[in-house]
Amino acid sequence: MTRKEFQDVVSAALDELPPMFHDALKNLDIQVRWAPTPDERRRARLRPGHDLYGIYLGIPITKRGQGYAMVVPDVIIIYQRSHERAGATREAMIEQARQTLLHEIGHYMGIDEDRLRELGVG
Repeated sequence: MTRKEFQDVVSAALDELPPMFHDALKNLDIQVRWAPTPDERRRARLRPGHDLYGIYLGIPITKRGQGYAMVVPDVIIIYQRSHERAGATREAMIEQARQTLLHEIGHYMGIDEDRLRELGVG
């Protein structure tokens, strides 16, 4: 799958999110990359042999104070290689990308890993 085709997959997944999520996303950049860097794997505490579908880099909205202004956007990165490995069809990749987006948006909103698992997007 080309990068453009995968970006279309991520766009389709983003379009499927409920409006309440779209309305909450401010100062956030969603990017597509082939695979995580070694630093991103370390940040995610990823064990060898495990795939990383996405990562959130930034300050969760629950930790932003009055001084949060004029800052570069937070970033959610979606990794194409992991999604291609997990999804045999375009529809399966869209569903996985939707789950990844929900998970990373959860971090953006200040939700921790345990709670995300409880919500079914862990």
